[in-house]
Amino acid sequence: MPRRVAYFDCFAGAGGDMIVASLLSAGADFDALREQLARLDVGGYTLRTEPANRQGMIGTRFVVDVHGLVQDHEHTEEQADSEGGDGEAHEHPHGHDHDHAHEDGHGHDHAHEGDHGHDHEHDGGHDHEHTPEEAPPHEHHHRGLDDILRLIDAAQLPPRPTARAKAIFTRLGHAEAKVHGVSVNEVHFHEVGAVDSIIDIVGACLAMEQLGIDRILCAPIPLGSGRVRTAHGLLPVPAPATAELLVGARTAGTDLPGEVTTPTAAAIFTTLAESYGPMPGMDVTAVGLGAGTRTNLPVPNLLRVFVGEVEGDASADTVVQLSANLDDCTGEIVGVTLNRLLTYGALDAWAVPITMKKSRPAWMLCALCSPSDADALERILFEETTTFGVRRCTMGRSRLQRSHENVETPYGPVRVKIGKRDGAILTAAPEFEDCLSAAESHHVSVREVMDAARLAYGARTAGS
Repeated sequence: MPRRVAYFDCFAGAGGDMIVASLLSAGADFDALREQLARLDVGGYTLRTEPANRQGMIGTRFVVDVHGLVQDHEHTEEQADSEGGDGEAHEHPHGHDHDHAHEDGHGHDHAHEGDHGHDHEHDGGHDHEHTPEEAPPHEHHHRGLDDILRLIDAAQLPPRPTARAKAIFTRLGHAEAKVHGVSVNEVHFHEVGAVDSIIDIVGACLAMEQLGIDRILCAPIPLGSGRVRTAHGLLPVPAPATAELLVGARTAGTDLPGEVTTPTAAAIFTTLAESYGPMPGMDVTAVGLGAGTRTNLPVPNLLRVFVGEVEGDASADTVVQLSANLDDCTGEIVGVTLNRLLTYGALDAWAVPITMKKSRPAWMLCALCSPSDADALERILFEETTTFGVRRCTMGRSRLQRSHENVETPYGPVRVKIGKRDGAILTAAPEFEDCLSAAESHHVSVREVMDAARLAYGARTAGS
């Protein structure tokens, strides 16, 4: 049975606004989206779309203008300009995709990802007022994660986008909590950032639902380069919260200047994407282009989404296995090679003891990778080992649909990897690195943390 797929080709990075814009460009209805978003108890903003030309490619911009709050960032405690390696300040990477999160008692650490304008008249675009004239004045306040989750529930939106949006915000909240060393209940989103993040995250999930998207796939995520300015000084790109969100995802090396993937986009992709790699075989029904605001990139500042259908088992893909037999290579070299293979994109890498000609003890060194990475990893095998030949085998692979859920344990939050097939959960396993970190922090065994995570996940499943 065909399943509807969205593949995000983030060759120039992404912001939350660009994700929504790309889905609108691919066919989601703006007026219907606006009406659904109006059910959220969030006021004081205007939504609009407009066409944008990026180096000859025409995309769509999705803009949230927050009323009464000047979006030049002078109202905030910090300026989060992206800077190149030479220290030259660059403009913000995208439109309105702020993630103003801060922790109580720890100051502000906002990731400003764009600029809002208040020029509400744009030829060729839409300009819709969300709030009625009698709406109360827009006030500064902060929303905690629980506040936002309740707000999403109260809107009574369709079940799947509601669940997706809540999962994204939960992941974003846990990432902020971890980088600031506080509990998730102490993380609050600044009013401006909360409005933007709510509209972008919920809007993206609603637009996906409009298009009937069952699965989300993503290209490796580019991060940009240089530094980002915060209240704590210059920090390297990606900023701490973005880096934490990318744990478990696949990134792409790039020299694009500044922060090209924002925290909101990273939260959406890493929560919903089942895999990262080349575009799968699919019957394409629509292509959308979501535009950001940057003009200083060597590539068009666009996010491209392919919408289509795949037949049969939606969890099947194609991989390449590389292997080489080594009878004159030391254990140290084998270990170094395995580490390099994994660092540069191997899905897995391993060594198996074998016996070769003349009864010589030897190693068979193997790497599993996507077809697009095979040449680069093959080069590593030739550079690092003594082999004169590498075997290459292309094969089909069936994989469970993967997602993550955060569970609370006595040792802090732990991610649990969920494996599904045909919508049914077949396996759930705590992430070992999370358990190891929690065990070291609380001076307990890793097994104790893993057992606590399994118990917490089981209790959540039983109660749902």
